[in-house]
Amino acid sequence: MRIALMIEGQEGVTWEDWVALAQTCEASGIEALFRSDHYQSFSRPHERGALDAWGTICALAARTTTLRLGTMVSPASFRHPSVLAKLVTTADHVSGGRIELGLGTGWAEGEHTAYGFPFASMRGRMDVLEEQLAIVHDGHWSRGDAPWTFAGEHYTVTDLDAQPRPVQDPHPPLIMGGAAGPRAARLAARFADEYNTVMPSLEEIAERRGRVAAACEAAGREPIPFSVMATTLVGADVAELRRRAEAFSAWTGTPADAGALDPTWIAGTVDDVVAKLKAYEEAGVARVFLQHLDHRDLEAVELIGRAIVPAVA
Repeated sequence: MRIALMIEGQEGVTWEDWVALAQTCEASGIEALFRSDHYQSFSRPHERGALDAWGTICALAARTTTLRLGTMVSPASFRHPSVLAKLVTTADHVSGGRIELGLGTGWAEGEHTAYGFPFASMRGRMDVLEEQLAIVHDGHWSRGDAPWTFAGEHYTVTDLDAQPRPVQDPHPPLIMGGAAGPRAARLAARFADEYNTVMPSLEEIAERRGRVAAACEAAGREPIPFSVMATTLVGADVAELRRRAEAFSAWTGTPADAGALDPTWIAGTVDDVVAKLKAYEEAGVARVFLQHLDHRDLEAVELIGRAIVPAVA
């Protein structure tokens, strides 16, 4: 099983924090560092802010050598698809081929209002996502020469042959996510290299993975890897877990009782976490994104790399 660290970048993560996280991941043997793509804090919007996701990833790409980097996920509503495709390709060049793109509809209406991004109905946002997936995947990465429409605007990208291709062949991995509804599953079967779902039960994993696999079969391709993201809280022992739960509560404002942690989390002692990850693996999960909310706790990152990654590799 593959393990990635997932950071909520909108919760006051500074550039110094990002560098420290990336360096700790590389030194500890964690394969990938992913970040959310939000501009507004959800816990304390008047106190905490965010650096731009793709600006951060491009910069970290130049400061690292082995670490894979990506978004989980970029809203289709934030950027024109030609801009997004160019950003991802640029980051792939800077990193030497270590970039992954997570792409979704966007969900936080208040954030869109605050920054002037249109926020359509769910159906409208799915329409925009489908357009963006096609333009990035088929237009820019596959060099399709058809005229494109994005958010009602018609355009044709010319001279693509003169533009740099991504380093990764055929392109950086593209990740979609959600609850694997019918339309999302069809889009994943057409465009995605991985499908992710957030804090599911084992039953939900089976259902959602099954729907994506069925959509892939209908599209004539092999099932794509299925992954999970979940809030993570881990201690080397019960005493450390209790201390970490108290710090987690203070930072996030979310109660965390070390003796009764949310069952949708990946939480507990190292043995507890390894057991849960192995259960996910038995259910067909190929990768897990550990959502580390207390991002300045680098000792927890080291523990994940030292004790958990080798146990599930």
